[in-house]
Amino acid sequence: MTQRSLADWLAYLEQLHPSAIDMGLERSRQVAQRLGLGRLAPRVVTVTGTNGKGSTCAFLAALLRGQGLRVGVYSSPHLLDYNERVQVDGSQASDAQLCEAFSAVEAARGEISLTYFEMGTLAAFWLFQRASLDAVVLEVGLGGRLDAVNLVDSDLALVTSIGVDHVEYLGNTRESVAFEKAGIFRAGCPALCGDLDPPQPLLDQAAQLGCPLYLRGRDFDLAVGEGDWAWSGQVASQALHLTALPLLDLPMQNAALAIQAFALLGLPLHPNAVATALQATHIPGRLDRRQVAFQGKTLNLLLDVGHNPHAAEYLASRLGPLRGQRLAVFGLLNDKDLNAVIAPLLGAVQAWAVAALPTPRTRSATELAAALENLGAAVASYSSIADALDAQCRAATDEDEILVFGSFYCVAQALQCAGAHTMEEASDGFAG
Repeated sequence: MTQRSLADWLAYLEQLHPSAIDMGLERSRQVAQRLGLGRLAPRVVTVTGTNGKGSTCAFLAALLRGQGLRVGVYSSPHLLDYNERVQVDGSQASDAQLCEAFSAVEAARGEISLTYFEMGTLAAFWLFQRASLDAVVLEVGLGGRLDAVNLVDSDLALVTSIGVDHVEYLGNTRESVAFEKAGIFRAGCPALCGDLDPPQPLLDQAAQLGCPLYLRGRDFDLAVGEGDWAWSGQVASQALHLTALPLLDLPMQNAALAIQAFALLGLPLHPNAVATALQATHIPGRLDRRQVAFQGKTLNLLLDVGHNPHAAEYLASRLGPLRGQRLAVFGLLNDKDLNAVIAPLLGAVQAWAVAALPTPRTRSATELAAALENLGAAVASYSSIADALDAQCRAATDEDEILVFGSFYCVAQALQCAGAHTMEEASDGFAG
């Protein structure tokens, strides 16, 4: 029998279950038991939130690895390659490792149908358990209470932020979202929340379970100056402080949350080690500034996967002044609040190029353009993100900035078209 390649496995996983999303833990729990999955590492941290999960996980993993620990990280979705989702000791899982893990899950599931995400989550857990790790950091895929990642009992549960998103699964209020995200809390184990206004259901769940609750603005916080920032927090009522930390491209409130989690794991806070770990943390597609050579020009790109109102507001707050114009390349999925996503950026973008995304879940270019035109924006429609990026690059000067945002699909296609990781190769054009 010919062994499946990773591409074969991923194609198989996509058609394995009747629906792409099917919330609930029972199917995954049964297969986990058959696989003999237990505690994945001596230290386990679970991270959920509407925005900020990826950077919080990356910051925390960097802090842990800075102590010489072997760390596993599970995150989703991926930007370019599925391997991005599973990191073992600082390296992405190889195709061979993932194929072996998928084979193990497939053999164990028997008659039980699993979604793409559930198969991937169990495969990551299987790899982590076999890797003799010191810690694992797990990013929740959707919500918390019924997400497959919540099979694992963690030592710390982190909630980064709470906003209204994925309303068909999490409800249309911050209270309903908070209830679902607080589902990752465990009795007696510390819970942390980086949202400055946590809804009551989250507070109630922590109290009911007897979780020591650490809230940003009360138990830990950050203060940002012109050239640096400071963190304050606590462990067992002992006040802790770090000062003169370097400013970061990624959200510093997520770094503050990660530092508080790190401290609660009983590890030493060495200022230089913390600063080095945080400053070295970068995530492709998140406030990701790059330069690209295009038709003899050196152009400035800013790529960000912000795709809901909260993320769009944060992105807008991080846009600096320009000598030239800001040109946007934009695509969005149909379950996102279109007007609320574009509103924060209207004043900062002088020209928009919109296109449908390569997924059935996309909003059409016609719909995107109509929404922007109704708000008075200058907009042109294209048949693909590649064409939209090509047009903006042709129009841009070296004093302009091209902002690519709105969806993982949008940023991923732009990266692929523009030379993937380096984006520095000379090009006559990106579209065809």
